[in-house]
Amino acid sequence: MGLKGVSSAPGDFVYFKSQVPLHRIPIGTKQWRYYDFGPKVVPPLICLPGIAGTADVYYKQIMSLSMKGYRVISVDIPRVWNNQEWIQAFEKFLDTIDVHHIHLYGTSLGGFLAQLFAQHRPRRVKSLILSNSYLETKSFSAEMPWAPIVGWAPSFLLKRYVLTGIRDGPHEPFIADSVDFVVSQVEMLSKEDLASRLSLTVDDASVGPLLLPDSSITIMDTNDYCAVPLQLKDQLNERYSGARRAYLKTGGDFPFLSRPDEVNLHLQLHMRRVGVEARPDLIQVVPKGGSDSGPSEKKDEMGGEDDAHKDGKDRNESLPSEGQIPPAPESSESHSLEDQPLNNAAACYLGGEMLLSTHGEDKVLEVVEEILLRYVHMICVTCSLLGMNEAASCHFLSLMPNR
Repeated sequence: MGLKGVSSAPGDFVYFKSQVPLHRIPIGTKQWRYYDFGPKVVPPLICLPGIAGTADVYYKQIMSLSMKGYRVISVDIPRVWNNQEWIQAFEKFLDTIDVHHIHLYGTSLGGFLAQLFAQHRPRRVKSLILSNSYLETKSFSAEMPWAPIVGWAPSFLLKRYVLTGIRDGPHEPFIADSVDFVVSQVEMLSKEDLASRLSLTVDDASVGPLLLPDSSITIMDTNDYCAVPLQLKDQLNERYSGARRAYLKTGGDFPFLSRPDEVNLHLQLHMRRVGVEARPDLIQVVPKGGSDSGPSEKKDEMGGEDDAHKDGKDRNESLPSEGQIPPAPESSESHSLEDQPLNNAAACYLGGEMLLSTHGEDKVLEVVEEILLRYVHMICVTCSLLGMNEAASCHFLSLMPNR
């Protein structure tokens, strides 16, 4: 699944793809595609998408939380055909990337798979954030009588079935943009990817009791509409009656895209509540030229001292400050609820070739003064030609900069 139609993608997503490396690794017969960004010493928040999503749909969470010092891993659901296969494959994936204790954020099908993994591997899952999710698949299998032959269905039929689950417009602009983005992701999914996800959705299974206490669970639902029936969402709320509630007034099926500020804030509050401390002092430097790499490729993703000395000149030209991603360009989303104050020591213009810092303030002032003096000189010459020598002198003195 490559990036198609970059020119029509949101500007902040294009920027994200240029900054955050994509990893692809084979584990057994499964191919895993994922992003892993943020300080490695912080217990990760792993994001699991729904049936129509890919690892890319959580790019706003990766960018925002990693800049605050959290580690975020977003994965594609691999080609697994039943829930037991999912549990085993996901455990092998965690072992391969050397992650043991995790916090899971799942939406829709991703939330269901997160609960199943927490049920069968309770020692590994420390907390859950569930968004527009459910406890059992019986109602979905009842609505899909052709489930036994899903593996033989043509690609166009599978895509059509998945897309009919997404509410058609009209939508307000942010929700419409989120729908367009997810639809573009569905178009990139292969027939096998779609068939396996539909198989997971209708595979007869239900979530049993969890050893995880309700205090370690956050339920984050949208109150306007979503593809998951209200009855199934109510069942989830009844099961985890002691969970923290984080309702979003609006947001549709994909609040992580349409309401990223609110979602990111709730994710951050959840991580703090379960005892995960951010490490802003360890914000990682983006590896240069890096995508499609796996954990077997030894990279100093924390921006080691040797790398800083080796290509310090290039790094200074491409990054505004060491150890962090430069801020993304403006997108269609609203400003963050937790916008970081601008760093007075550095102001970076991403679209230009100019980097201003406190070290260059004197040089900038000299340039401004030179321009001002040329302007004053031009006025004085004009006044002299008109026989207004006294006015020219007064004007020159009044506009001279005081340094």
